[in-house]
Amino acid sequence: MGIQVPFVDLKTQYQSIKTEVNKEILSVIESCAFVKGPAVKKFEQDFASYCNAKYCVGVGNGSDALYLAMRAMDIGAGDEVITTPNTFIATSESISQTGAKVVLVDINPQTYNIDVNKIEEKITSKTKALLPVHLFGQPADMDPILAIAKKHNLLVIEDCAQAHGATYKSKRVGSFGDAACFSFYPGKNLGAYGDAGAVVTNDEKLAEKVAMISDHGSLQKYVHQMEGVNSRLDSVQAAVLNVKLKYIDQWNASRLKNAHTYNELLKDVAGVITPYELEGTKPVYHLYVIQVENREELGKKLSEKGIGNGIHYPFSLHQMPAYEYLGLKQGSYPVAEEFSQKIISLPMYPELTESMIEYVCETIQSSI
Repeated sequence: MGIQVPFVDLKTQYQSIKTEVNKEILSVIESCAFVKGPAVKKFEQDFASYCNAKYCVGVGNGSDALYLAMRAMDIGAGDEVITTPNTFIATSESISQTGAKVVLVDINPQTYNIDVNKIEEKITSKTKALLPVHLFGQPADMDPILAIAKKHNLLVIEDCAQAHGATYKSKRVGSFGDAACFSFYPGKNLGAYGDAGAVVTNDEKLAEKVAMISDHGSLQKYVHQMEGVNSRLDSVQAAVLNVKLKYIDQWNASRLKNAHTYNELLKDVAGVITPYELEGTKPVYHLYVIQVENREELGKKLSEKGIGNGIHYPFSLHQMPAYEYLGLKQGSYPVAEEFSQKIISLPMYPELTESMIEYVCETIQSSI
């Protein structure tokens, strides 16, 4: 067996920041400010600034961020929210949790993000919002999305769970919509050491309402304006994120360099389609995803050679049992359906070395 190339390597990253992280975690423990403490306030302020936004509300996880943003926008029963079938179920699940209906639009065959040319045909009198996903760290095409939203008086919620720091026409994702939602799950580009999330916005009233709903409908202890939920950013996780935020641009630059190394080494390998970068964007490659015809066979050979790999995602949302109730048959979203059968994710993280990437690409070339 050749060298080992894990799919992701959180331990190596931890070793590089171990002293700083341990110090910040210990500081929270010694202060006993475990909930809504100074570490949380610092992260909210710094991450809002990082996203070129005015407000950030830390919450329990990325899924809650989506739900809380939509609930704060009064999206609910009788409303429809448009999103993509090519995403993790948290995107659509959060729509359903508000009581609204999930409406799907097929994907662009190059970017794998929502096809902006197919959005308007799905808009009805019940449509309340557009929920584009910046999938795999590739920014969605925001200009036409915002133009459509303005034309039809719709809200825009960005799902930035995989795109911390990505830019579209020199602006960071998270700064375009009425709200943007982030996950800090450990494997993300900016990951905590447990579950964590945030809602980012320029709307002060919206930020206040998200904060209220996330803390049992209260902004003042024992004074509850409404029934809410319990979804607060943990102070220990905020401490971790405060350290990591200082390195996110450096780590994203390494991911981009690694992706371009993959692109160069795979460009002449027949049967492999490498990621496409939309003009004017700077992706952050949360995942490096290629298309091949023999995905299962390739995945097996990579694993045999000690190379981690994954499939994100093996089914479009409408193909899952959870969404049988929508009555969407095979062929409803042909691009997403075809793509879901051909993609495979290769190792991608900042600490990936050139020799590791070369080994992965050599294995692919000999396996196709």
